Amino acid sequence: MRKIYYLKTCSTCQRILKSLPQLETFTLQDIKTEPMTVKQVEEMQALAGSYEVLFSKRATLYKEMGLKNETLTEADFKRYILEHYTFLSRPVIIADGKIFVGNSPKVVAEAQKFIANV
Repeated sequence: MRKIYYLKTCSTCQRILKSLPQLETFTLQDIKTEPMTVKQVEEMQALAGSYEVLFSKRATLYKEMGLKNETLTEADFKRYILEHYTFLSRPVIIADGKIFVGNSPKVVAEAQKFIANV
């Protein structure tokens, strides 16, 4: 499976997509217009190892809701990701059984290298 969860309106996501080799082999899902299903989030968690890895603590809602002052469980992370797309650390790139979460230069470079060598 080759899939990318992203936001079409996010310039960082757009820049990363343009930098990926073989982009045409991926299914793209704009998580704002096509919300993620429980099954999709559970599949991401199975590859990532936890919901916390998928969760964006940089989201504006995270601060607005005061979540940084709470101790969140894995169930909380899953619930928030499913409730609002902004809580997913983007983009999430799934390529041939491997997952790359977020937009740090290191993660993007790893994704580019992996995809180019598959």
